Amino acid sequence: MLLFQKRFHAGLVDGSVTLTFRRWERPHVRPGGRYRVHPIGVVQVTEVRQVRLGDVTPSDARAAGFESVAELRAYLEAPVKTRGGRVERPAVADDTLLFRVALRHAGQDDRVDLALEDALSADDVEAIAASLHRLDAKGAWTRLTLSAIARSPQVAASRLATQLGRETVPFKVDVRKLKRLGLTMSFEVGYELSPRGRAFLRARRRW
Repeated sequence: MLLFQKRFHAGLVDGSVTLTFRRWERPHVRPGGRYRVHPIGVVQVTEVRQVRLGDVTPSDARAAGFESVAELRAYLEAPVKTRGGRVERPAVADDTLLFRVALRHAGQDDRVDLALEDALSADDVEAIAASLHRLDAKGAWTRLTLSAIARSPQVAASRLATQLGRETVPFKVDVRKLKRLGLTMSFEVGYELSPRGRAFLRARRRW
């Protein structure tokens, strides 16, 4: 998943926003990758490179949805709340390194629409349960994994895997199976239950 404030959504869809600048320690996306942007569908990344803030041009800023480089700079300096609840005010300068991510809107993704469906019929619930039962054929893991994600949203996959006594890579493969059923959503860090996943767990409290 690639997170954007709501004010950028229209530009992403109509093609006027084709860049985003991120203060990442390392790239979280790759060229050619497709990433969900709720609720507008999917974007495809076409280029990722590191630049200095001082090298960002006015046309780059406009392509990222800002009126000017000064507005982009103010956006990057806006206060942010950390996971611990503290408010930090990041400082930026001309030599601040950013990741320049070029992208385009790539339409809707069937998994996105499926994940947002939370009005489940009894038949829907039974069909999901049957799919999970098949996934559990070689060992029960689906309920434990869904419960762990429900308890610890947006927690790193490595930490969740450790909590469950599992290796990280096989754990992430299994979570992707749940995502294909529309039950989970991926974030830059960790996962959450989708509306469909939460609705299923509510309907199957004894499961």
